[in-house]
Amino acid sequence: MILFTLLALFFAAIVLWKGARRPLIGCTIALFWLFAAGWLTAPLLDLAQPRRQSAAPPKFGPRTAIILLGGGTVYDGDHMLVPPRDALSRIDVSARNYAACKRTEATCQVIVSGGNPQRHPATEADTYLPYLLRHRVPRSDIVLENRSRTTYENARNVAAIVGESHYDALILVTSAYQMPRALLDFRCFGIAPQPQISSARRARLGVLPRFDNLVAAEIALHELGGLAQFHLYRAIGWF
Repeated sequence: MILFTLLALFFAAIVLWKGARRPLIGCTIALFWLFAAGWLTAPLLDLAQPRRQSAAPPKFGPRTAIILLGGGTVYDGDHMLVPPRDALSRIDVSARNYAACKRTEATCQVIVSGGNPQRHPATEADTYLPYLLRHRVPRSDIVLENRSRTTYENARNVAAIVGESHYDALILVTSAYQMPRALLDFRCFGIAPQPQISSARRARLGVLPRFDNLVAAEIALHELGGLAQFHLYRAIGWF
C-alpha cells in the first residue's frame, strides 16, 4: 500500500502541476524502475534487516516457549487458504526448534500468534496449526493466540500468555525484516526473547523490473515506517 500511495501522490501532482508534468513523469518512472530493478530496494532491505541480528543457536530451558509470529494468509491455486512463503519458513524453523528443544528433555511449547487482519475465513494461527501438526508438533504443545492484528498486538497478547506460565526460555521466530520491530514491541511488555530468524528478503539487481523487488520494497518500507512509528510513540509517551 505504501508504493501504491506513493504512485497516487505522483499522479495527483502530475494532474495538478501542468507545468511540471514532464519532469514529474520522468521522476515517477525513474523511481519505480529503481524499486523494481532492485537498486533502491536493496539498501532499504539492508536498513530493515540489519546484519547484526542473531543467528546463534537458541538456548533452551527446563520450560521453553517458541513464539511463532504470523505472516498473513493467502489463497493458493485451488482457492485454499494457506500460509505464504515467509510464514512457511517461520513454521519450519519453529518446528525444528521444537524438535531440538524436546531432545533436551525439556518442556516445550509453540505459541502461534496471529489473528485475521486480512479478514479471511480463518485466522493466521488457525491456518498454521495443521502445518505444525504435520511437522510432528503435538497439539498439546501448541498454544494458539488468534486475536492479534499487528506486531504490537502480537507482543501484548503473547505477554499475557507468558505471564500466566513460568517459562525459563523464550524464543522468537519471525522473518529478518520483522525481527527488529518485533523485539522492540516485546520489550515494551518486559519480554526479551532470543531471536531466531526464519528467512530474509533479498533484492535481485538488474535492468529489467521484477515484481518480487516491488514486493520486497513494500515490505521494507512498511517495516521502516513501523520502526519510525514506534520511536515516535515512545517519544510522546504512548508506548
